[in-house]
Amino acid sequence: MNTEQLLAEIREANLTYLMLAQNLIRQDKAAAVFRLGINEESAELLASLSSAQVLKLASGNTLLCRFRVDDDMVWSLLTNHGTPKKVGNEATNRLHANILMAGRVSEVL
Repeated sequence: MNTEQLLAEIREANLTYLMLAQNLIRQDKAAAVFRLGINEESAELLASLSSAQVLKLASGNTLLCRFRVDDDMVWSLLTNHGTPKKVGNEATNRLHANILMAGRVSEVL
C-alpha cells in the first residue's frame, strides 16, 4: 500500500467515525459519551457539525479516532491471549475488560 492509498484509508476511517459518532450522540448522548470515550462538550460539538464541517474534518491526514485499549492486561482479556491457563471464560474476561475501560472514561470526563 502506497502513501496515497494509506491517506485515502485514513480519510475514509475519519468520515466513517464522525458519522457514527454523530448518530450515536443523537440517539443517546450518555451512551455515546461512554462508548466513544469523549466528554460531553466534545459530544455536543460533534453533534452540531454540519455535513460540510464533517467532510472538512475527515479530509485531514491524521486519524481522528484512537484505541482506548492501551495496556497489556486489557488486550489480553479481550483477546484471551497470553493467559497460560484459562482463568475464566470468555464472557467473564470481556466483562472484566469493559469494567477496566469504563474506569478510564471517568478520567476523560
